[in-house]
Amino acid sequence: MNEVEKIKEVAINALEDLKVVDLCVLDVRGKSGVTDYMVIASGNSNRHVKSLANSVVVEAKKAGYTPIGIEGQQAGEWVLVDLA
Repeated sequence: MNEVEKIKEVAINALEDLKVVDLCVLDVRGKSGVTDYMVIASGNSNRHVKSLANSVVVEAKKAGYTPIGIEGQQAGEWVLVDLA
């Protein structure tokens, strides 16, 4: 498994551990010059969305991946975690 696949699995597992709603993984290889995968997930509330994003960040760091950026975490209506 290559690094991109490992990062994707870390994110998916972190989300599934917190009962993510409507998890969708988009393979955008060859369609985007920015990323290979987009993992899109929903939560039940702003608090749940914040917890999901935090879980992704914590688990990514445990696995040795430092997020490049995190946006939208304050309000929790949406959060973007860029894992490269």
